[in-house]
Amino acid sequence: MIKAVVVDDERLVRKGFISLLDWPSFGVVITGEARDGHAALELLREQETDLLFVDLSLPGMTGFELIREVRLRYPAVRCVVLTCHYEFDDVQEALRLGAVDYIVKTLLEPENADEIIRRLVERIRWEDGNKSTSSKAEQKVIAEDKALLYVPLAPELKEEQLYALSLVRSSTLHAVPGMWLSPLPYPVDAARIGGELGAVLGTSWTAALLEGVRGQPLKRIAAVLEQSARQALFYAAGGQALPRLHYGELQALAARQRPETGVPSALVQAQNLRWTLERREWDLFLSGVAMQQPDPAAVADFGLELLRGWSRLLLTAEEAQELALAAECNRHWRHWQVWLHQFTGYVQRRMIELGLSQEVMLCLISAVRYMKSHAGDKINQGDVAAAIHMSRGYFSRCFARFAGETFGECLRRMRLELAKALLLETPVPVCEIACRSGFGDDRYFSKLFREHVGKLPSEFRAEGQLQGALFAAEHGGQQ
Repeated sequence: MIKAVVVDDERLVRKGFISLLDWPSFGVVITGEARDGHAALELLREQETDLLFVDLSLPGMTGFELIREVRLRYPAVRCVVLTCHYEFDDVQEALRLGAVDYIVKTLLEPENADEIIRRLVERIRWEDGNKSTSSKAEQKVIAEDKALLYVPLAPELKEEQLYALSLVRSSTLHAVPGMWLSPLPYPVDAARIGGELGAVLGTSWTAALLEGVRGQPLKRIAAVLEQSARQALFYAAGGQALPRLHYGELQALAARQRPETGVPSALVQAQNLRWTLERREWDLFLSGVAMQQPDPAAVADFGLELLRGWSRLLLTAEEAQELALAAECNRHWRHWQVWLHQFTGYVQRRMIELGLSQEVMLCLISAVRYMKSHAGDKINQGDVAAAIHMSRGYFSRCFARFAGETFGECLRRMRLELAKALLLETPVPVCEIACRSGFGDDRYFSKLFREHVGKLPSEFRAEGQLQGALFAAEHGGQQ
């Protein structure tokens, strides 16, 4: 973005000029305004500026004198003359002093303003391209030890929103893949920064204080941030204080190898749900996640799988809906911790309502997991009872109370869900799907499927394929 300042002694003229255009659409952001030359020079000392719109008729220091001073002190800043009436000699003098263009304010109308500013921006960018500033940016080394990192939480959020922050207006803003970095040339109050960030950006952005970047090439920093910043912020952000990240730790995170195949992660181990009923397991679960730091998407998938797999058995419809809505707002691990704690509360309430002991509740949860993983096998109630070390009769009574249906009804429902997945995800013939889903007779399977789903397996598959094709066409059109 091109950072611009407007200098004119008439406040209404400044405001009118600034409001005349949609500046961000041209890649320009107005970062300040001044009523005279001295105020303009003060602004240039305080903040990085690329472009200065200068009225020639300024009080005290004239526009000519301001252009001369800017040329001497800040040679990288371009000046554009603002004049009420075109006077050849005045414009020529301003151009001789270093102005790059001029604008006649009395001739500036909404109909022609866009074209005037577009030509100006194109010229600036062309000149910058010829100076090979892109190659210089790749070689740039950060001189400051600390920087503020800004990460948008939605793809539609743009850079210009950050210019509402005073810190951004007074420093350089570097674009790195999917985020922005603003080095801090002086000590800052983290609490004050956090307050301004919250007030200006709300919850749409995540920001952090990044330390240890002095002497690091910007190109290398960008590569490290792209690989590790979002994951690190997922576990560091979400609290009241501005999160702090250290560049060395981000480098280690970016270089960290994947865990060896076969080693269960904290999320895999947590599928037994023991953490919902035992405090020690809850603490181990949280510490395991904090240590391993699974990918944020894996954490979200884990939470949503809890809803899909346990809504009917452990949650009421209202509780499941409440958790589903809350999950949409979870942006950080701290949010998910609160969400998971709420889930445990519902599980414990369910156990109390059923009048079951903790041991029996965990056994029934294990039984359901065993049934799901073996739904396509020839299993019966005795097999499951033996797998969880309960007598068949006691298991039958407890399971019916827990599931609200008999063992046979529950297993049949699981097998139908398995069949649905196979129909939609594989090209396997219906007769083979019947076998893979635990139904020995494909005619019986088709009849049962129609009774419970409302259509034959072949019809269900065809409808699913059509919906998938329509979704793909729509999604591809949006891209």
